[in-house]
Amino acid sequence: MIINKCIKDEIMEIKDFIDKVAEQFDDVDNDVFEANTKFRKLDEWDSLTSLLIISMIDEQYEVVVSGDDIVKSETIQDLFNIVSSKTGR
Repeated sequence: MIINKCIKDEIMEIKDFIDKVAEQFDDVDNDVFEANTKFRKLDEWDSLTSLLIISMIDEQYEVVVSGDDIVKSETIQDLFNIVSSKTGR
């Protein structure tokens, strides 16, 4: 079914997005990262990590997110939703 394929594609996309966000954190175990992870609460979070995530989104998804978008995002899912809305998905 088309609906199931869309849901499966979205699940694959969020997993890919989570992996890409996790790559920006050098000293955090990848097992910590899930859609509901509050990434700004992690010990390694700082302004450099914020810039790395903004840059990764620009390079990988060709979407410009602002510092305000990062601040509005409590979880990785929130950030994914912002990126998705800007890509028209």
